[in-house]
Amino acid sequence: MREIKAIIKPERLPDVLRALHTMPDLPGVTVSTVRGFGRRYPPEGTEQTFDEIEMTKLEIVVPDELTAQVVETIERAARTGRIGDGKIFVMPMEEVVRIRTGERGSSAI
Repeated sequence: MREIKAIIKPERLPDVLRALHTMPDLPGVTVSTVRGFGRRYPPEGTEQTFDEIEMTKLEIVVPDELTAQVVETIERAARTGRIGDGKIFVMPMEEVVRIRTGERGSSAI
């Protein structure tokens, strides 16, 4: 199993979710609003403060065989070609437990 975390521009969220919805085996997505900054802080030509830089974070746990497809789908749907499009991180997921049933591993996704 892998955990995929993607930090994207908030305005790209509808396109990314639409693209992910076309994947029939996708277990689910958690979406959060986050704040942060990248290498180019503040963006050139602006006077933004840290509190004004808002992004959207997606968190998805998938079986290993879906990892590449999910990453490519997010990358394609989130890309604008401009600075600040975001990042995608892929990490191993050691354990998943479905609280309601006690299922563990891939069946708990």
